[in-house]
Parts: sequence; C-alpha cells; structure tokens
Amino acid sequence: MRIKDCYNTADFRRLAKKRLPAPIFHYIDGGADDESTLNRNTAAFDTADLVPNVLTGAEQADLSTTVLGQQLQLPLFFSPTAMQRLFHHEGERAIAAVAEEMGTMFGVSTLGTRSIEELGRHKAPKLFQIYVHKDAALTADLIERCRANHFDALALTVDAIVAGNRERDYHYGFTTPPKLTAASLLSFALHPQWSFNYLLREKFDLPNVSHYIETGSTIAASVVEYLDTQMKRSISWDDAAEMRQLWGGPFAVKGVMSVDDAKRCVDIGATAIIVSNHGGRQLDGSRAPFDQLAAIADAVGGQIEIILDGGIRRGTHVLKALARGATACSGGRLYLYALAAGGSAGVRRAMERLRDEMQRDMILMGCRSVDELNESMLNERNGQTL
Repeated sequence: MRIKDCYNTADFRRLAKKRLPAPIFHYIDGGADDESTLNRNTAAFDTADLVPNVLTGAEQADLSTTVLGQQLQLPLFFSPTAMQRLFHHEGERAIAAVAEEMGTMFGVSTLGTRSIEELGRHKAPKLFQIYVHKDAALTADLIERCRANHFDALALTVDAIVAGNRERDYHYGFTTPPKLTAASLLSFALHPQWSFNYLLREKFDLPNVSHYIETGSTIAASVVEYLDTQMKRSISWDDAAEMRQLWGGPFAVKGVMSVDDAKRCVDIGATAIIVSNHGGRQLDGSRAPFDQLAAIADAVGGQIEIILDGGIRRGTHVLKALARGATACSGGRLYLYALAAGGSAGVRRAMERLRDEMQRDMILMGCRSVDELNESMLNERNGQTL
C-alpha cells in the first residue's frame, strides 16, 4: 500500500499501522480506559443525516471562513498535537508547510518537537496550545515567545490537568523518548526504516520546555508522567482570564464540553471555545463533542466562535458540525495517520482529499458557502429536525 492508494482517513490509518512500531502507532490511535469516548467521537456523526436542497444553482463552493481573527480557505485546521517527530522525521515542519499551501491554520503543542521560534517563521496562521505548568515562569515564557514569534492565537487546554488512563501505552511500552523494552523490542526491529530515521536524524527533543524541564525530553518518561508531574491541577477561571489578558490577542479555551463552561468562556472574554474531549484520551465515558454541539451553540452561538474538535474523519463530518452551529472544525488523528504514512506528502494528500470532499458535498447540499449551512439541513435518525 502506498500514499497514492490512500483515499480517506481509514486508508491512512492502515498505512500508518504498517509503517510505525506498535508503541508509536498505538499512542496515536489509542484513548483512555475502554476507549468508549474515543469511538463515540466519530460514531456521533452518524446520528444526524444531511438534508440537501436541490435546484439552487450552486456551481461552486466557497469553503472560506474566519477563525480567531484569521481568514482561512478551509473550515478545517490542524489541531495541536504533541511529539510529531516520533511519527515522522519531518514532524511539525510537514504540518506547517501543508497549512501554508492550503490556506489553513496549524496548531503547535507545548510538547511539540519543533520550537516556537522555528515554526514562527512559517506564514500560515499559527495557534499555540498552552498548559498551565506548576512553574509559572515557564508558562509566562511560552506566552512571551509566542508573541515575539508572531503566533496568531493562543489556546488554553483545560481538560488535561491529570493524564487519562491510556492503557495501550502500558501494553505496548510507549515512552518519550522511545526506549527498548521486552514489549517493544520486536516491533522496533520489524520497522527498520522508522528506527533508522529516528536514530540517525535530528535528536528527539521538546524544545519549548526542555530547557526548563528534564522529564519527557532528555530522560525516558511517559506522557502520563509528564502531565501528572508538571501541570498545575488547581487552575481556575481566574487563571484563564488572567492568561487571556496577559496574551492580549485571539484566545481560545480548549476542552469545553458543558453549556455552563461555554458561558463562562464568554464571560472572561475568550474569542473562541474548542469543544473537545482531548480525542477521547482523558475522561472515558464523557460525551462526544458533536453530541454537545447543539446545546452549546444554542446557548452561546453568535457570542463566541465555536470550534468542533474530535472524531472528524470525513468532509461530511465537517459539514454536519457547521450545520449544527460550529464556526469551524479541527482535528488531530485525521492528519497524524497521514504524517506517519508519508510525511508532508501524506498530510498534503489527506487534506486535499478532505477539501475535495467538502467542496463536492457542499455543492450536493445546494450550498454556495459555509454560511448557508444551517440546522434545517440536519435531521436526527428519529426524524426530529435539529
């Protein structure tokens, strides 16, 4: 199987599984506990059916939208994800390059493997995902570095003050950086291309935090250990408001799932909320973002931008989210599989396929622009109009 044989996210997932050692693949692929929320994130989209309008004269579909002060050519952008260097040696460089080519935004994680300074040189709109560390100086330093390097928006992640129970990591021996264990040795040996690229190219590093924190950058430790030892647990709405004021630019709160929390985001002056459960990697048994979207849009739609993050695998998923009230969507696995499968070439093909799906399906829906999508174009499976 080759990149050119991949036509959808499931194809890229299969190719990524072939090319990655088991501990690395299952870190991307896995979720918390029984992974019921992980699976629900995508399955939720099947509970609502699109209802197209015909004879509208829609010949072209304008996918552009404005998110966090940035004009994007797609209503879908790259969600920030950690440690991309593990999945392919190009890492975040591939994501930044494709975002620039396609006119969309890319997110950068605090635990990214390319520095704020390097990624800041890319012209594509940039969102930095920040956590509140126990070391307040580190958090303040990250914000200042983002400002100095022309990042366009900041997203405070609020749903990972402790790490979820990611049992696949235990079963397959995932650590950062990778180390050989009885569980992982054979898998690394059976994937020599990945192993040689990892060993012979740039050394794994978390440059945004490694000069402050040794854990997770220069010694072997799990992501769970990093989150559990370095993140401040007692963050509050006052902390979020203070960070928004300190940043002073477009500001999102990532990990919002309740109507009450969405309203609080409006109260503190946030620009956007990112409706997300961390890809099903934190609280298993929690609701899927798409399931919560209608209630949140009813409560705060028009007062704040709403970004749907989680479970997107198809262009129709994006259309359903926009019809239900989202301003835009973001996703992680939809491009991480492609990155693992083929670096920038894989990511480019994956995003081109999703763009083509959205354009084609918008025309089939009878819509000339994303603004024309609305809740009358969705029906639940029980026949109720949303």
